[in-house]
Amino acid sequence: MSLNKVEGVFRLNAIRVAIGQISPILGDVPANVDKHLQVVQKAREAGAQVVVFPELGLTGYLLKDLTYEVARPLGHVDIARLVKASDDIDILFSCIEESPSHRFYVSAVYASRGQVAHVHRKVYLPTYGLFEERRHTGAGDEVRVFTAMDRPASGMMVCEDAWHPSIPYLLSVGGADILYVPAAGPGRALSGDPHSGSQQFWERLLRTYAQLFTCYIVFANRTGFEDGVFFFGHSFVVHPGGDILAASSSLDEELLIADLDLDMLRRERYRTPLLRDEDAHLTHRLLGDLLKPGVNR
Repeated sequence: MSLNKVEGVFRLNAIRVAIGQISPILGDVPANVDKHLQVVQKAREAGAQVVVFPELGLTGYLLKDLTYEVARPLGHVDIARLVKASDDIDILFSCIEESPSHRFYVSAVYASRGQVAHVHRKVYLPTYGLFEERRHTGAGDEVRVFTAMDRPASGMMVCEDAWHPSIPYLLSVGGADILYVPAAGPGRALSGDPHSGSQQFWERLLRTYAQLFTCYIVFANRTGFEDGVFFFGHSFVVHPGGDILAASSSLDEELLIADLDLDMLRRERYRTPLLRDEDAHLTHRLLGDLLKPGVNR
């Protein structure tokens, strides 16, 4: 696993983020926890304050009937090992979460200071093409902005959530400065070309969101193969002006490091005051009208 070095010194008003672009082992939660902890240590040594992992990094993606076997309540010892490691570095990881009522969710967990600070349950579950998520997991029904320690206000979207503009809109209106996107994005080509279809789509989408909502976006995608399906990696960070700040190679497991200059938020929001001028009350009123019975949609 390689380490991308960041030139220069720490800025006072900045946050250093690491992305652990990994290839998890399908169905082997303890081994994947070990891999996460190894990456966390490398991120810690690189001076990162937050380390972000892909969607279902603790379980692998194409689970099907394995969903039952790999599901973990948040108090499970496997989860506790990672949460404990967040004592001095925030850790965003993803797993199949089992609720107290034994419902199963694709969840992203943000751990900080040795505790679970926030959990986002994936709202939009693709069940088309090769995807079968809704057959095995339930959909989340909350989208919340959260803060941990002295970090900027943040929000999480898990993969398909980001394909629905309502999710980044809600998080941005709610005050998020950083949007984290753990993903398990399959590629549409095996060449590893960073400009192939899937990579291009994600770049266009997240660069547009970053520019419209003047926020940082951290896209952590997995790599490797499962059951013949290729996951393209190509994790990246977008700054509030819409440009790529840092990007990984396409195919390999990698630790990507990026410094997020928080002063950039101030500059971009003054220059492009779209959030300031956004009328969320108008949106709320018109959506209420559109959802009334009898309205054609």
